[in-house]
Amino acid sequence: MEWISTLLQGLLLGGVYSLFAIGLSLVFGVMRLVNIAHGDLIVLASFTSYVVVQALGVGPLMSLVIVLPTFFLFGYLVQLLVLNRTLGDDMLPPMIVTFGLSIVIQNALFDVFTADNRKLNLGPIETASFRLGNDIAIGIYPLAVFAIAIATIVALQALFYNTKLGREFRATSDDAEAARMMGINTKRVFAVATGIGMVVIAIAGVLMGVRTTFDPFSGPVRLLFAFEAVIIGGLGSIWGTLFGGIVLGLAQAIGGQIDPQFQIMTGHIVFLVVLLLRPTGFFPKVQH
Repeated sequence: MEWISTLLQGLLLGGVYSLFAIGLSLVFGVMRLVNIAHGDLIVLASFTSYVVVQALGVGPLMSLVIVLPTFFLFGYLVQLLVLNRTLGDDMLPPMIVTFGLSIVIQNALFDVFTADNRKLNLGPIETASFRLGNDIAIGIYPLAVFAIAIATIVALQALFYNTKLGREFRATSDDAEAARMMGINTKRVFAVATGIGMVVIAIAGVLMGVRTTFDPFSGPVRLLFAFEAVIIGGLGSIWGTLFGGIVLGLAQAIGGQIDPQFQIMTGHIVFLVVLLLRPTGFFPKVQH
């Protein structure tokens, strides 16, 4: 029973990691942009929610009413005004720009909030659980986060395959030059994709801010977990990202059960093994 509980906890942890990674996978899938600032943007979302909670006295989930549109607009404008100027055959320029954005975010957060840890408080639901039998307890909040990760993926899949905007996303992803010749404003498409990616980042940041503490310099760890989940699942594959997050979560849970000191290390080892044996991941994006 103890091992069953460990596997369930690892599965639910995988939902958190997949939420970290969905926005990264979305942006890469549409425009082949590797966002080095991804982890810091997750932390920025946590701090933004913290400010809204402190200023308005609302809960973290209610803060999403302000955080989500704010992040969509921020992502849209950054892509339209800055990142679109760097896109091309060479992936290095946008990576350098997002690296600079990462440094700016970290230092700005440090100047405003200092290095102290913060946490978002959701109340008793954070520790509430229900039991399966006598020996297995499942946390309600981790289960809700896992459900939100799946709902986010389903919503994005519906957007991609059942809307005009989704067709523009896929056409631009397959061949941006051909899409432009068909009359698609690829710069606007890129900006909207980044805006949607930032909405997912904001959801991940707020939910993670409830789960654990955060500080201005905790972004690189979030970025590392997101990259590992994306690469294990397959670059550009949103469902693959869920699979990658689950693999990572299970690996860490099993490692922690064997020896708590090896919990994080076990996830990194599994990532390296996958990278060696299947460098494109399990479900790499298939061009249409």
